[in-house]
Order: sequence, then C-alpha cells, then structure tokens
Amino acid sequence: MKEISFEEVRQLPKESYRLIDIRDEELREYGMLTDAIAVDVAGDPAEVQAALSRIPAEKKLIFYCEIGRRTRDLEESAFAAGRECYSLEGGYIGYVRALTAEESSSGERQHRAEESIRKKFHKQLFTPFAKACKTYELIEEGDHIAVCISGGKDSMLMAKLFQEIQRHRHCHFELTFLVMDPGYHPDNRALIESNARALGIPVTIFESDIFDAVDTVDKNPCYLCARMRRGYLYSKAKSLGCNKIALGHHYDDVIETILMGMLYGGQVQTMMPKLHSTNFEGMELIRPLYLIRESDICAWRDYNELHFLQCACHFTETCSTCHEDGTTSSKRLETKKLIAQLLKENPFVEANIFKSVENVNLDTVIGYKQGGVRHHFLEDY
Repeated sequence: MKEISFEEVRQLPKESYRLIDIRDEELREYGMLTDAIAVDVAGDPAEVQAALSRIPAEKKLIFYCEIGRRTRDLEESAFAAGRECYSLEGGYIGYVRALTAEESSSGERQHRAEESIRKKFHKQLFTPFAKACKTYELIEEGDHIAVCISGGKDSMLMAKLFQEIQRHRHCHFELTFLVMDPGYHPDNRALIESNARALGIPVTIFESDIFDAVDTVDKNPCYLCARMRRGYLYSKAKSLGCNKIALGHHYDDVIETILMGMLYGGQVQTMMPKLHSTNFEGMELIRPLYLIRESDICAWRDYNELHFLQCACHFTETCSTCHEDGTTSSKRLETKKLIAQLLKENPFVEANIFKSVENVNLDTVIGYKQGGVRHHFLEDY
C-alpha cells in the first residue's frame, strides 16, 4: 500500500479523506486519531467491505496502525478494490508525535492542561487525588518522590497532579519525574519526550534492557517484565535520593485487580494504596490515583486533545501493556467488560467491589495469609 506522510495529510481538505484505525481493541482503548473509525481488516471480509462501503467512494481511505508496519503491508485489493488507499507513514505514534511537536513550543498545551485540572476537572481529578494522598498518608514532609512515567495517560496525568499539589505547599517535598526506557521503539520514546515537553514535565530518562531480556522467555514474560521494571525503578529512584516511587494505577485498576484475583487467581487481594519495598530498604510505593476513575482520566485527555503512548513491547506493535501482576491488558479488558455488564443490573457494583476488601470479616473466611503465614479457621474454632 502506498504511504502518505503526516505533512501530506495535513495539506488535504478534511472532507477529502477518512482515517481508518486497524489496531486491536486494546490499543484503541488508549486513544484514536480525531474522526477516525475502527475497522478490523483481519476479520470477516464481508463486514470489512460493508464498513468501508459506508464511506463515500470519492474519499481517500487512509489506514493507520500503531507504527506503520501493518498498514504498509496491507493488500487493499482484498477489501477496498477500486478505492484510493494509503498507509499513514509512522502510524498512530508518528502522527501524534508530529502533531505534538508542532504545539510543544508555544506552551499553549501545557497551560490548557493545567487550567482544566484547576477548573473543569477539579472535582473529578484533583479532589480525589488530594483525598487519596491525605487518607492513605501518601505524601509526607521531606519526601523525595520519583513519579514514574510510562508515557500513558495515567502516569502523565499523575505528573501534572503532583505539580499542582506541590503548588499548594501544605508540606515540603521534592519530585523527580522518572522515565525508564526498557527498549522502546524509537518512535515510542520520541512520543514520550514530545508529550513531556508539551505538558511541561521535566523528565529524567534512563535506559534498561528489559525488553531484550524477556524477548525469549516463553513462560509468563509479562510477569517477569513487570517485576524487572519495578526493580529497575526502585534502584534508579534510590540512587537519585528518592524514598518513594509513585505509580499511576487508578480506581478501575484496583477493582479489576480484585475481581481478577478471585476469578483467575483463586484469592482475595487488592492493589494497596502504598506498601514498603521488600528488596529496597527505606523505599515505598504509592498510588495517588487510587480514587480517580479511568473515565475521568479519559475525559481530561480528550478535552485537551492529548494522545499518549501504550507501553508496547518492541518486538510487536500489538503486545499489550504489562501490569504489575503480570496480566496483559487483554485480560483486563475482558474483566472491564464483565464489570460493565454487571453495572447494567446494579449501579453499585464497582463501589461494592472496591469496598469488599475493606470489609473482610475474618470470622467468615476459611483461611487467610498474613506475613507469609497461612491461617485456618479451625485454629481458633
């Protein structure tokens, strides 16, 4: 398929083309280009043709994937014979990086993003952020916090919220905005850097070879990758004089983890709002987005027309994000859909899942584990 560049697309009249997103659903969850439609070109050919036939014949079809590989190799005659088709050079990542680079120098995007946190999204974002920090004692006098940025919407927003709460000066603490490059495709790293510049986040970037290390691992590569990334972040943060690392897990991550633990792990557990490191003495992990809903993060992202990275492995552009428990985002997406289905019958499902791990009645459980030691109800029966 012929390639078309970002600059060439920008010169076309908006009404002369249509953007077609062919990425997997997990990737589209992280954002799509404006006015694009999603089409699964690997699906039923009849459905693909039907979707494309609804686009006026005179419009150019510009297909994009994550970094431009899949669309470049597409054979348009299979589903779009007779149409003027193009592959977007650099894909989603390349387009967004070019767009962000144009706007980063003016400071306009930074101002708009910060203003929206203070006004339009103050109740949805800053208030629960500050509440989590106070309720769980996440920020203390004299802290030096490494704000760990993966490049996604959650960690980028977390960085902006930390900058905002630091302005209030309720206590003195330092921030280091830490980005680890575990072997990103160059376009992915460039997108993180351009977004950080556009949003006024002074990042410190260091490199590791984690993706190479797990590339050949057959069993649980996501789990290994997640554990290694955590260790590298702790190590680098401690070397920079930090006593805490902050990760961008939000309310929805918490309830999905609880449910997945029961359904797939046979256990009742949750993501803790903070915990001590077992391998790095004096270090803590905190999760200040603990009470923030993902839908509100997405609303902030879309309101500001921001496009962020999905933490994709370097050897496949469709590999899903590795979560700290080793699950992929496809498994989380499955759980997210289950919760959405349950919500149709009970609007309190999410809150009930969240509160379930705060209301554990040990008198009614068969067994539990504390401090690595298993206990059984018969011990005190």
